[in-house]
Amino acid sequence: MPKKQFGVIGLGTFGSNVAKELEKKGMQVLAIDIDMDIVNKMSQYVTQALAADAVDEKAMKDAGIADCDTVIVSIGESVETSILATLIVKELGVKNIIVKCVSQWHSRVAAKIGADKVIYPEFEMAKKLVENIVSTNILSQIELSKDYDLIELIAPKIFWGSTIKDSGIRSNYGVNVIALRRRVPTVDDNGNADIKEEVNMVPCADDEIMQNDVLVVIGSREALSKIKKV
Repeated sequence: MPKKQFGVIGLGTFGSNVAKELEKKGMQVLAIDIDMDIVNKMSQYVTQALAADAVDEKAMKDAGIADCDTVIVSIGESVETSILATLIVKELGVKNIIVKCVSQWHSRVAAKIGADKVIYPEFEMAKKLVENIVSTNILSQIELSKDYDLIELIAPKIFWGSTIKDSGIRSNYGVNVIALRRRVPTVDDNGNADIKEEVNMVPCADDEIMQNDVLVVIGSREALSKIKKV
């Protein structure tokens, strides 16, 4: 199977990090910025780095942006430039376009002219920070879709000693436990006390939830917000 090709237009902090991470994942990455110095620095990290004007349709076509499966428009300094670049990428036939937005107005316009997904990195980071501060039992959260997330949380005290079924996690909160992590005392080959983490990847209804267990649960954001408050 051929590698997926990604284009990243705008190599500020966010765009540069996205391009580097995609390359680390084994993807082919075309990184574009109007600043030659930035392009030269990025050339060692990505498949191809080019200096081009994002609002010049011919320049974008010559750069090969139309050959990308997904293009991330990450132009933060000018909303107008971001919108024009998004329109050009759309007209060149790219099937999946992700746009980094800086305002609600920006996102609405980007969506109307063809963006398949809009993101607010600063807003998302702020939201996650607040959630971690307020919900101290939440270890991590992964966005699965527009409406559903997966979270790891330390089992609330109300669930200790109950089976998954009797805890009412599904019936009362509308979320599903898909894995259970537990730290258990053990003894190594030298007879020394140690702690080992056991992971139950297929927990059943009769599995007991114990103190300090970590529950991996999946559900709608609305449902997860309820269990976070337990």
